[in-house]
Amino acid sequence: MILFLIILIGIAWLVQSILGFFQIKHFNKKYAEMRSLGRVAIGKRTGKLRAGTVVMFAIDKRNKILKAAKMQGVTVFSKVKDLNGFEGKYLLKISDEDFKGHDKLTQLAIADALKSYDIISKGGELQVKKGWIDYIMPKKKEMRRG
Repeated sequence: MILFLIILIGIAWLVQSILGFFQIKHFNKKYAEMRSLGRVAIGKRTGKLRAGTVVMFAIDKRNKILKAAKMQGVTVFSKVKDLNGFEGKYLLKISDEDFKGHDKLTQLAIADALKSYDIISKGGELQVKKGWIDYIMPKKKEMRRG
């Protein structure tokens, strides 16, 4: 019985990995399509118990939005879909009015894209947020040589 359970868990993990691979492949294809239009600003908001959201804005040299898309969901079946209402607007001039009609996670992902783009355009670097694995297995600090 235990062997059957272990095999079942292994099969579930394998199916999850395969479906995750196809989701990432789909995302990368959509990203490449948007990248062919111009630069791409990306924002994300992870949902702890709710759907996570990733937004992408393809922009021209003047920061005019050419296309917007988002991927939202809790499963590996989430796909990138068009995010309407932003084409023709300027990325750094998106107003609160433009956020209306979108759910809270999408609004937070858009705000993250704006913040990230602003930092990068000024020559800064984005801070990598710690994941749960970083808290479980902290990295050893490098020893300084004196």
